[in-house]
Amino acid sequence: MKNILFVASEGVPFIKTGGLADVVGSLPRDIDSRYFDVRIIMPKYACMSQKVKDQMEYVSNFYMDFHWKQEYVGIFHSQVNGIHYYFIDNEFYFSGMKPYGDDPKFEIERFAFFSKAALSILPVIDFRPDIIHCHDWQTGLVPVYLKERFQANDFYRGIKAIMTIHNLKFQGRWDKKEVQDITGLPDYFFTPDKLEMYGDADMLKGGMVFADAITTVSETYAEEIKTTFYGEGLDGLLRSRTNDLRGIVNGIDYEDFNPTTDRFIEYQYDEINFRKEKIKNKRALQKELGLAEDDRTMMIGIVSRLTDQKGFDLISCVMDELCQDAVQFVILGTGTEQYENMFRHFAWKYGDKVSANIYYSEAMSHKIYAASDAFLMPSLFEPCGLSQLMALRYGTLPIVRETGGLKDTVEPYNKYEGTGTGFSFLNYNAHEMMRTVRDAEALYYDNKREWNKMIDRAMAVDFSWKVSASKYQEMYDWLRP
Repeated sequence: MKNILFVASEGVPFIKTGGLADVVGSLPRDIDSRYFDVRIIMPKYACMSQKVKDQMEYVSNFYMDFHWKQEYVGIFHSQVNGIHYYFIDNEFYFSGMKPYGDDPKFEIERFAFFSKAALSILPVIDFRPDIIHCHDWQTGLVPVYLKERFQANDFYRGIKAIMTIHNLKFQGRWDKKEVQDITGLPDYFFTPDKLEMYGDADMLKGGMVFADAITTVSETYAEEIKTTFYGEGLDGLLRSRTNDLRGIVNGIDYEDFNPTTDRFIEYQYDEINFRKEKIKNKRALQKELGLAEDDRTMMIGIVSRLTDQKGFDLISCVMDELCQDAVQFVILGTGTEQYENMFRHFAWKYGDKVSANIYYSEAMSHKIYAASDAFLMPSLFEPCGLSQLMALRYGTLPIVRETGGLKDTVEPYNKYEGTGTGFSFLNYNAHEMMRTVRDAEALYYDNKREWNKMIDRAMAVDFSWKVSASKYQEMYDWLRP
C-alpha cells in the first residue's frame, strides 16, 4: 500500500471556485484503493457552508513557529466517499467571505502558512505519505519546506513531491524580501535557480524546482508551456525539467454529467435514443429563453467565464456576421464587463437568435449542454478545459481552437475518413473561427446522417476520471521511493 497526500486550496464537495476543486474532489475516488491510500489536506475556510462544516470533527491543535510568532494550527477531519479529508483551521488566515482575497501579499502569507502547516500536522494525524501531490501555486512551498527544514526529521526523509500546474498564469509572485521575511527561508533559497523570478519570489517556481515530478492537465499544454508564448516566464525551467514533466488530461464526473439520469434536464436521453429525445431539450430551452421556437435551427452553446483567455475577442469580431446565419447562440457566464455587455448587446439586437444569461447556474449549464447542437470554445489558451468534455458527453459537438486540452480531447471532423468528434481551427483568428463554425453549420444542415454519426462517436469517448486516475497511478509507481 502506498500513501498519497493531496494538498490543495480547494476541493469538492467542501469549497469550489474552479476546475481545481473538481480534480481534488473527484480524482482520489477513482485511484485504486487496494494499492493507494489517498488523503487530502485543505484550509478550513469560514466561508464553507454550514452543512459541510457540520460534517467535520475536531482532531487536535498545536502552535507552529511562523512569521516571527507562534500561530495556532487547528486540525479537523471529515470522510466523504471513503476518502479522508483534513482541514487546517486558523481564523486569522481563513476567515474571509470567499476562499481567495484581493491582497496579493496576504494571499502569499496565508498559503505559506498553509503549506508549512500541511507538513506539520502529518505526525499528529499519524499519516506518513510516500508522495505529496501539490496543486497550483498555493501549495508551491510544500516541496520547498519539505526539502529545507523538514528533512532533518526522520519522519519526513524520503517523501517525494509532485507539483501539478492547473494554470501557469497564476504563480504567487511577490517581493523577494517580504516573502523571505514571511516564510523564514534562508537567503540560499532566493536565487535565480530556486525561488527568485526577475527580482521577486515565485511560489509556483519554488514548487517546480524542488518537486520530484511536475505534471499539468493535458499533453499539449505540457508541450506548449515549454515555449515563450505560453510559458509565462517559466519556459526555460520547464524545458530543463522536460524529463520530469508530463501532461495528464483531467476527467469529468460521469455520474454528475450523465444525460441518461441528469436531474437538471427535462428530457433524459442516451446514445441510442438521442435522435428523438435530445431535440426535446432544445425546444424546452428555446421556449424558456424566448428564442425562436424552431427544431431545425442550429443552436450553439457557450458556458464559460467571460474573459480574454476564452477567445471572446474573436467572437466579438464576427458575431454580427454569424447572426446572419440560421443559428441561435445561448451564452451562460460572468466575467469581464466588456464581454458581459457585448453579449447583452447582441441579445438585444438579435432577440430571437441570441440569449445572454449573465450569471452562473449549474442547472442552466446542464440544460445548455443537453439542448445545444454545437458548443463553441475558441480559447487563446486552455490548460485542459472541462466544458468540451461535458459537451461530448451530451452529444453536443465542440467547435474549438487547437490549443492545450482542447486539441487533446476533440478529434477534428474528417469527411474523407468519416472520423472526428468535433470541429477545430488552428490559428487565433476570428475569420478562421467563423469558417469553422460555418463548416459545422454546413454539415448540420446538409448531411444530418453524418452529423448524427459524429454524435455517436462523441458520446462513446471516455473522459471519466478512471482514465486519468490510471495515468496518475502509473506516475506514483514511477516515483516509488
